[in-house]
Amino acid sequence: MAEIIGVKFKESGKIYYFDPVGHKISAGTRVIVETSRGIECAVCAIENRDVSDDSIVAPLKQLVRIATEQDISTLKQIKEDEKEAFAICQEKITKHGLDMKLVDVEYTFDKSKLLFYFTSDGRVDFRELVKDLAAIFRTRIELRQIGVRDEAKMLGGLGICGRPFCCSSFLSDFQPVSIKMAKEQGLSLNPTKISGTCGRLMCCLKYEQDAYEDLLRTTPRQGSSVMTPEGRGTVAEVFLLRGMLNVRMDEDEAVIKSFHKTQVKVIKNHQPKESNAKLDEQ
Repeated sequence: MAEIIGVKFKESGKIYYFDPVGHKISAGTRVIVETSRGIECAVCAIENRDVSDDSIVAPLKQLVRIATEQDISTLKQIKEDEKEAFAICQEKITKHGLDMKLVDVEYTFDKSKLLFYFTSDGRVDFRELVKDLAAIFRTRIELRQIGVRDEAKMLGGLGICGRPFCCSSFLSDFQPVSIKMAKEQGLSLNPTKISGTCGRLMCCLKYEQDAYEDLLRTTPRQGSSVMTPEGRGTVAEVFLLRGMLNVRMDEDEAVIKSFHKTQVKVIKNHQPKESNAKLDEQ
């Protein structure tokens, strides 16, 4: 067992374990830690606790110190410097005529590295840009190309539900989402209705997928032959969440009656043909 604290560098970011080196850290406390990028300021998300050795990546990096008033003041100044760096980089991108969109700028806490995040449809030769930035800021410069989902996570915004983006408010990792999930949940396959602001399939399609998969395993599919209390028929319509079925009776195909799935017995389950459309896995 090892004693750890969990810290986050961003509000909706991943939680990383650090050795508290004997300090008792409460949730919400700002701390200074050493990372592979350098010295960083983070927020404690998990208070001191013991975890199994299997759940940590050895060697466990140590807490440097609890953030002081001076550290908080430094952090505020860094945020101002990042805004200035953003404007300068944007000006240089325009000067060099580069096909790239600057998304965000980050200094490490010790200002040993300056990271610029950008999106682009293709490869970008930014060697001259890096030279210009290094001459201005006199620190290590790193340009990092990100995807549109990462861009949405960084910038934030409101989804079609009217709430802040899930990715920028609480999702620490992007989960794979596919068009198959929309099909199984009975949603419209219109891309504009099932895509987020980033243009990719909405992350929330993943939330209820396990429940839908469980319901699909226990519910006759549309087109299945079933035996009902009133005779044999074919499932014409399925209301998955309610567990109700509209069944076209074999004796009179003009007659459709409703039954709960527990009232019918499947004689032959319909197997839908796989669509030739490629699943939009992302």
